[in-house]
Amino acid sequence: MPDTTPAPATVLPAVPALPALRAQAERLIELGVHAIAGLPAAGVRAFAARAGAAEDADGGVLLAVHPDRAPASALAPLLRRDGKPGFVVGDMSDVDLFTPLDTLALPHAPLYVLTGLDRGDRMANWSPDEALPAVTAEGRTPLLLAEGIHWVLQQPAVLQRNHCFMTIGSRLRKAGGALDARTPALWISNGTGRDGRERRNAPKVGWCWAGNRHTWLGFGSATDRRTA
Repeated sequence: MPDTTPAPATVLPAVPALPALRAQAERLIELGVHAIAGLPAAGVRAFAARAGAAEDADGGVLLAVHPDRAPASALAPLLRRDGKPGFVVGDMSDVDLFTPLDTLALPHAPLYVLTGLDRGDRMANWSPDEALPAVTAEGRTPLLLAEGIHWVLQQPAVLQRNHCFMTIGSRLRKAGGALDARTPALWISNGTGRDGRERRNAPKVGWCWAGNRHTWLGFGSATDRRTA
């Protein structure tokens, strides 16, 4: 297991707080996420009002649309940073085939909330293969890609240079059942290579190998998923 203890002089940047659930509902409606999911705006507002009792949870509460209703490919272009839209890397055209790990149980509802969000900065320079058992041993659940996108939609400042995060709750299964070695992540484009210079500083959905380490990627997780 890598040693990720920060040096004494290192201060990890604070993760900005999330807006209130009612404000998050309005944000999703403004972006048209409710229409993507086939949900009435009134229903999204009503759910946010009912779920508001969870807002005292540590780390904030995130309103999420089930990924079956609002896939990552539809959500990523709604991201914004410095006025630039988000995008999915060109070699991840199968992004919507990344589904929850078998060990994760999602609510059977179109809308749910996540509590106790953590960007996982302390695990920067760990590989996904190393981080997953550590996250679950803490009683936490790794974020899905769509959940990570929801987080950045509601609080764009959660993506910071050198402090972005992976969403290792989503994986692709190959024929035969083995996991594809790619693990999805959210970070900020440098505008190099196939991204194109025009995308510098744009929010980016990409991937990393499950066995590789990156000093600038933590591992997004939550304490719970619930419908109320």
